[in-house]
Amino acid sequence: MLSLEGYRIVDFGTAWAGPMTTQLLADMGAEVIKVETKSRLDGLRMGRPIVGDDIAGGDEGKWPNLQPAFHSLNRNKMSITVDIKTEKGLDLIRNLIRLSDVVSDNFSPGVLDRAGLGYDDLVKIKSDIICISLSGVGQYGPLKDATLYANTIMALSGLSSLIGYKGEPLMGMSAVAYGDANASIHAAFTILAALFHRKRTGEGQKIDLAEAQMGSSLMGEALMDYFMNGRIAEPQGNRHPTMAPHNNYQCEGEDKWISIAVRTDEEWNKFCEAIGNPEWCKDEKFADAKSRWENQDELDRHITEWTIDRENNDVMELLQGVGVAAVSCMNTEDQYFDPHFNERQSHIEIEHPLVGVESLYGIPWRLSETPGEIYRPAPSIGEHNDYVFGELLGKSKEEIERLVEAKVIY
Repeated sequence: MLSLEGYRIVDFGTAWAGPMTTQLLADMGAEVIKVETKSRLDGLRMGRPIVGDDIAGGDEGKWPNLQPAFHSLNRNKMSITVDIKTEKGLDLIRNLIRLSDVVSDNFSPGVLDRAGLGYDDLVKIKSDIICISLSGVGQYGPLKDATLYANTIMALSGLSSLIGYKGEPLMGMSAVAYGDANASIHAAFTILAALFHRKRTGEGQKIDLAEAQMGSSLMGEALMDYFMNGRIAEPQGNRHPTMAPHNNYQCEGEDKWISIAVRTDEEWNKFCEAIGNPEWCKDEKFADAKSRWENQDELDRHITEWTIDRENNDVMELLQGVGVAAVSCMNTEDQYFDPHFNERQSHIEIEHPLVGVESLYGIPWRLSETPGEIYRPAPSIGEHNDYVFGELLGKSKEEIERLVEAKVIY
């Protein structure tokens, strides 16, 4: 049995933040029903599929079911298609919500309210419903209607101000939508907290999650330094406030690097011994932690001269062998073939009916009794209409056909 088996979530999420929230819960057994419409596809369903040759044919209309990013973030889910701009479509969704525990969305504030599916509407039909809305800056406040994406949310949170190297122009924006992924993890946690509260009290609730505040919550040291000392944090690159060496060092080969971090004098002595105690290791500039930190530029040059002609994995094994924190900087390919990550199933292969065998990121936690699993590939659009509208909501085959003809289900 999976941890969340028996819970049902109605998922209005699109792109990354909303879908990843419910994907985390679906991996643990929650029944997640993704509400879609063919007139406005989830953005991750759109575009030419990155799966090699066009195996299905774009003119057959199957591209929306072939997108790898969509497959990762929507595995274990079901998909229904319904037009919630129609009264009959709204009735279908309301009836589904009566049978559900959680409603999740990452629309702009007010979208579901205007559709008649906001928390104040839903609590009238199911008093213990839990509704969560993820948005850039929350459901209220002067900025609530701002147009934001994951990377602009990072800028607003303050995280972007820390991306760059000391003394160089600010890099600012990350190409990875970290703001969305971070918000998703927080959102999944808050849903579990709300479910626990409901189990104790019988009360549902509304969850208002501001993605920008989730980013700010990761800036603890920088914020404390400002409030306590009046200092505004600046980008430090790979540098650490007290540890040196603490950096990524170039190794043999194209774009190959080793990450090395030394905290104590004892670790420093082990590092020097491992690399053969070159003369520069004995320099007074590097005699203690304070001196090493004050002379990092010169220290990093020496270390790079040693690493540049060595294979990064060899360096990792050498330094790890004496107890120094050192790991190769892995790319996706390195992780995919690494024996440790393979044993822990960091990537899992699953059969998709249109793509064939595909690799998805795995489940990072291990519960001894209810570990979670990927038991269903991402759904084709509207794949579970018959199950949801027929089996769950009790509509006959003829009724469903009439709703399809009327384009309520489509």
